[in-house]
Amino acid sequence: MERMRVVVGDITTLALDAIVNAANASLLGGGGVDGAIHRAAGPKLLEECRGLGGCPTGAAKLTRGYDLPARFVIHTVGPVWQGGKADEDALLASCYRRSLELAAGHGLTRIAFPAISTGIYGFPAERAAPIAVRTVAEVLAHDRLFGEILFCCFSEPSAELHRRSLRSLSADDRPLN
Repeated sequence: MERMRVVVGDITTLALDAIVNAANASLLGGGGVDGAIHRAAGPKLLEECRGLGGCPTGAAKLTRGYDLPARFVIHTVGPVWQGGKADEDALLASCYRRSLELAAGHGLTRIAFPAISTGIYGFPAERAAPIAVRTVAEVLAHDRLFGEILFCCFSEPSAELHRRSLRSLSADDRPLN
């Protein structure tokens, strides 16, 4: 799990191949990380997004990064929390998986993820972090293309949930003697 790292900060400042946007289905900007990415990228991002025709929950689409330090933005639409009875876990995992598949298809090896769906969409952060870490780890286990995957958390409590998930994953990987 040496290719995964947790940082606390502003995802819009990261100079990577791509950052992931926790977008809404229209891809036309919104609040939280979505609004911050659109503001930092400038109006050309919105212009490109208008031509994409939106994005379904659990899927991902790629745009240029424009005024961002990241070369590209991967937009993914996370599930709105409905109490865990509407396949939210699988849809959230799909966001991470589809984002990495899209990145791999474009040769993008250094990616940063926000904590998808844990803001206004209400997905419990303590449930989302293990799903995020486990899903990314599963992709990394089968794809050596990726160099560095960051979980860029806006707060220290979110970062600690991701660190705990990474530690737990590492503990699960230790051989049983």
